[in-house]
Amino acid sequence: MNVFRFAGDMTHLTSILVLLLKIYATRSCSGISLKTQELYALVFLARYLDLFTDFISVYNTVMKLVFIGSSLAIVWCMRMHPVVRRSYNKDLDTFRHYFLALAAFVLALLVHEKFTFQEIFWAFSIYLEAVAILPQLVLLQRSGNVDNLTGQYVFFLGAYRVFYILNWIYRYFTEQHFSRWIACISGLVQTALYADFFYYYFISWKNNAKLQLPA
Repeated sequence: MNVFRFAGDMTHLTSILVLLLKIYATRSCSGISLKTQELYALVFLARYLDLFTDFISVYNTVMKLVFIGSSLAIVWCMRMHPVVRRSYNKDLDTFRHYFLALAAFVLALLVHEKFTFQEIFWAFSIYLEAVAILPQLVLLQRSGNVDNLTGQYVFFLGAYRVFYILNWIYRYFTEQHFSRWIACISGLVQTALYADFFYYYFISWKNNAKLQLPA
């Protein structure tokens, strides 16, 4: 644990809290991609299989349970809640996300650090997380206007990846045997996907205007 990883965890947690606030306070999931939320639920379920085999710390266990539970709760609300599901932008959220999951799984079988059950699914979760935001970004571009809470959600989600890159850089220079190169490369790819969003987010903040993405 270091300050960069802790900051990354907190911004990740903040992004989830902002999304839950939007859903439960406004009873709406407009502008939110169900496809992205389903991919994130799959990411957490695959990555945290070690909950059943390894104990690192109370903090680590609690954070894993929070991420799994919150992602499943969001998917449930968007699919099953009698009020929330009515606001889902089904016509705009048409990204074929199952191709991303399939590609990530095939890549995990081919490129991994160890050929074990947990390591394969860990690599799968890393590859999938790198591209899980794509359906959300495509939906926002199609809709054009982005409401404040949705914009904050995506911003904090992107900031979490930036802090994790700093965490990996810190660990590379302070740990003798740090070798999570799969996570580093995938994290750089994921952060790059946010570049366009960050640009327009900064412009809207600078001009004190509503966030708008080009169609």
